[in-house]
Amino acid sequence: MGYIIGLLAALIFGANGSVIKVLVSSGLSAAQLTFFRTLTVMVLTGLVLLVSDRKSFRISRRQLLWMFVLGVFGVAGLQYFYAVAVSRISVGIALLFEYLAVLAVAVIARVFFKEQVRPRIWVAIGFVLAGLAIVAQVWDSHVELWGMIAALIAAAAYTVYFMVGEKALTVMSVMGMTFWAMLFATAFWGIFSSWWEIDLSVLTQQISMTGSLEEVIVPLWVPLLWAVVVGSFVSFVLSFVALKRLKATPAGIIASSEVIFAFVVAWLWLGEALNLVQILGAAIVVAGIVLAQTARPGKVMDLDLATTTAGTTGTITTPKG
Repeated sequence: MGYIIGLLAALIFGANGSVIKVLVSSGLSAAQLTFFRTLTVMVLTGLVLLVSDRKSFRISRRQLLWMFVLGVFGVAGLQYFYAVAVSRISVGIALLFEYLAVLAVAVIARVFFKEQVRPRIWVAIGFVLAGLAIVAQVWDSHVELWGMIAALIAAAAYTVYFMVGEKALTVMSVMGMTFWAMLFATAFWGIFSSWWEIDLSVLTQQISMTGSLEEVIVPLWVPLLWAVVVGSFVSFVLSFVALKRLKATPAGIIASSEVIFAFVVAWLWLGEALNLVQILGAAIVVAGIVLAQTARPGKVMDLDLATTTAGTTGTITTPKG
């Protein structure tokens, strides 16, 4: 059941990339979309905590500081730059670059936190870098540079999310950590997204779902509702439920299937097809990601969060979609 739930979460996250691309191309800015996503997850998670676990609203000052880092740099940064990336390059390629975070976490754990990381991490790095070069076709002068840069920044944000998030889960509940991280992410984009400038009529304007669904015309709020409720909140919950049922490594490997689902959905829906050489490169990247997931034995990096409540332990699988 853990594997099934984890695959479902990865499928939703992967499909959500195409939904985000449609929304950003239809009038919402990446910052505004990120604000709506974090706000929805914060509100829904807060309601769940009000009913089931009010203790999670009480955290120490040190934990509050780390939740600020997680929310602003890990969540807000990741979702924004991911949205920017998919608006400029294909969804699948953006995710492949983003998953460089898996390698970055393993290297940081080895170099700075002296974790015993298995030697296979260096093979994984070679696989991923070679595969990315093939997928991105770096020899092609028509590569969208700013899209790649946005995806790399998203990878850096994803690294922050992994590092801070996995430690937070040792001293905080899953829903509590999610609420506090989303609260700071929402506060950040509440200031910088200019959400108040949105003309409410934009939400009711009829838009085409583009690609193979070009003839499907719906109000903008329909895909937006999917992106914030199903693509954000539901997928978060499912990924964490899977994490609780599985160990960290298999949960992380299952989460990596998001890349494959993103490619398939973007191909069937948006027509973002890869040539045979790029498909080979994508396969090499996925192999490297899976290898990197198994390179860490499961020890959590010590970031010195004061313990106030008992919670779920493990490695975070995926934060955005």
